[in-house]
Amino acid sequence: MTSVEQHRREAPAQVRCMVVTVSDTRTPETDKSGALMKQLLEEAGYAVVRYRIVKDEYDLIRELIREAAADDEVEALLLNGGTGIAPRDTTYEAVRDSLDKEMPGFGEIFRYLSFAEDIGSAAILSRATAGVAGRTAVFSTPGSSGAVRLAMTRIIVPELRHVMREIYKDR
Repeated sequence: MTSVEQHRREAPAQVRCMVVTVSDTRTPETDKSGALMKQLLEEAGYAVVRYRIVKDEYDLIRELIREAAADDEVEALLLNGGTGIAPRDTTYEAVRDSLDKEMPGFGEIFRYLSFAEDIGSAAILSRATAGVAGRTAVFSTPGSSGAVRLAMTRIIVPELRHVMREIYKDR
């Protein structure tokens, strides 16, 4: 058995998640990407304990990350939206500035998969990122449903328990 397989076996059975959609226009009724994120987490046996929509404002996103990291009910924070390069897109900066540890491989693999499977060279426009704030895993994906599905099914859902095992292994 490889060490990765061993780590996955030692990973927690349950992870409590908060889903956040970053958007200036979406509502709970029109938030297809947030709904998809919640659905895929729940289908994989994860618990969605919080859900919010927040405007793409640097300070609001930073505060939300601080709140999530301080909330004992939230172990993983998953954001979608605001990761592009348009002037209003501040999610990447807010997440980057809130992380204690980065997981650059998440963004790298996400962009590779996007390039290979989906959108070709336009993948360079994505600033998907991930890391750890305190003891909370943080994942930030683009807001399109296709990007959310790709990130969730190919990276986050398969590895979230393993990520939490690493964060909490000295507990």
